Amino acid sequence: MEAIWKQASKLRDQVARQQQAVLKQFYGSDNVFTDETEVKQHQRLEKLYISTRAAKHFQRDIVRGVEGYIVTGSKQVEIGNKLSDDSQKYGSENTCTSGNTLSKAALAHGRARSLMEKERNNLLKALGTQVAEPLRAMVMGAPLEDARHLAQRYDRMRQEAEAQAIEVSKRQNKVRESVGNGELITKLEAAEHKLQELKSNMSVLGKEAVAAMSAVEAQQQRLTLQRLIAMVESERAYHQRVLQILDQLEGEMVSERQRIEASPNLPTENVMQPPPSYEEVNGMFGSPRVDELNESIEYFLAEAIQSYRAESEVELALSAGDIVVVRKLSNNGWAEGECKGKAGWFPHAYIEKRDRVLASKVAHIF
Repeated sequence: MEAIWKQASKLRDQVARQQQAVLKQFYGSDNVFTDETEVKQHQRLEKLYISTRAAKHFQRDIVRGVEGYIVTGSKQVEIGNKLSDDSQKYGSENTCTSGNTLSKAALAHGRARSLMEKERNNLLKALGTQVAEPLRAMVMGAPLEDARHLAQRYDRMRQEAEAQAIEVSKRQNKVRESVGNGELITKLEAAEHKLQELKSNMSVLGKEAVAAMSAVEAQQQRLTLQRLIAMVESERAYHQRVLQILDQLEGEMVSERQRIEASPNLPTENVMQPPPSYEEVNGMFGSPRVDELNESIEYFLAEAIQSYRAESEVELALSAGDIVVVRKLSNNGWAEGECKGKAGWFPHAYIEKRDRVLASKVAHIF
């Protein structure tokens, strides 16, 4: 449609120029086509019409883009909040036997994710209220439509004036051909009077249309620039706040990792050999000379510094704070002892030594 409109305007201008040349050559009349000011005003109004239409389409594209971003962002907020809830749920409901480091990390991640989604939601609201709504109001607003209607009225009046100028030229021909015909002269004078009225009204309407379109163009440029700046500032503030949240989360996790790395390494299944078998245990504690050896073997008391879950029948489960009678330390990281009437093997990195006692005195302690 825009190409057709431009082509029609170009053809109309060509016809007007040709008519102007013909009228000037034969009649030398001062009509609408020989008015240079009117031609410039028409060209100015045509440029304003094209400019405001392009600005309107650009504003509409921004509105559509922002609205699409808001829809997509709202779905991402839902996914992010679900991830936050899952992380916090895991952190609050699960405690690992090797400590609560992962639980703390899950809770911290869940809280940080929740804060980030709140910031994203605030961004989406700002884009809707500060960008999309003002531009949509401008696109659909009365000032633009009123100015365009003025321009269209001017264009129709200009076409009418062109047609009237042709009519005047025809009547002038007839008067020249029929000298002294009063009726033709009267009709010519009426046509010329109507043409002058059209020229006068067209000049006034053209000035009004140019002023209105110029005001709308300036408002479009100013408002669009302001809304683009507001959009950039909102996104910049959002990313800055998210960066602060992530920096804080990273600091917490790095601090926790450094604390773990600074503490003694805990034994794991892939670096420790399995505990001794039942035969070894029975051979050690089922010997008929065990009573004779009890007086010479020095046992000691230890406290479990964190929980340990037994994974086989020969292992001993511990809870943080349990007092254990340690009876043997192996060179592969395991210890054997008794706690709460049960005996078995456990990693000795899970305990700390509290006191030393002889085996013969163990019965008096418990």
